Amino acid sequence: MTTSDAIGMQATGSQNAALSEGAVEEALHALRASLTLDVVFVAEFIEGQRVFRFVDGTPGAPAIEPGTGHDLEATFCQRVVDGRMPEFIPDVSKLGADVDVPPVPIRIGTHISTPVVLQDGSIFGTLCCFSTEPVPRVQQQDMATLKECAKLVALKLDQALAKGIRDPSPTQIRASRAAYASPVWRLRGAWNLNASSQRSWLES
Repeated sequence: MTTSDAIGMQATGSQNAALSEGAVEEALHALRASLTLDVVFVAEFIEGQRVFRFVDGTPGAPAIEPGTGHDLEATFCQRVVDGRMPEFIPDVSKLGADVDVPPVPIRIGTHISTPVVLQDGSIFGTLCCFSTEPVPRVQQQDMATLKECAKLVALKLDQALAKGIRDPSPTQIRASRAAYASPVWRLRGAWNLNASSQRSWLES
């Protein structure tokens, strides 16, 4: 499957088009693969934490388990959303001393991130891609593709919310004895693309 097949969901004869099952996950995998980055993830900001809800990575990439969380203030994600760090970082090690970079347990080279904004205007969290080493082929213009994928994630989340489906909070995750499984990311069926999303998001 090409990246256009996975992400280029275009309308055919109607104003809305339905996404096939797994299309969101396929789109995020295709995004990561096309940029040759190690990890793509969707994180939610909830109860003062950044909680990983979806993760796709290369073999050997830093292990990130969906359902795990960290203090939000200690993350790149929070700093990107509030403007303390840029969305596009070609090489984290080359950021100026004036940029507030939090300590992290793994090496990060290229890092790109954008907020996931729901239909009501609230910020759910972030969509991020990163690699442990700088990846020169990733350029500023790739942010446009990342932002379009964030819209696709928001569509899935809004559809889940409309059905009354939410992922468990950090408190609920800690209290549960069951293995973490996201009800939102298990959700299958038709998610409608609005008219502004009816275009190809990645070149094949």
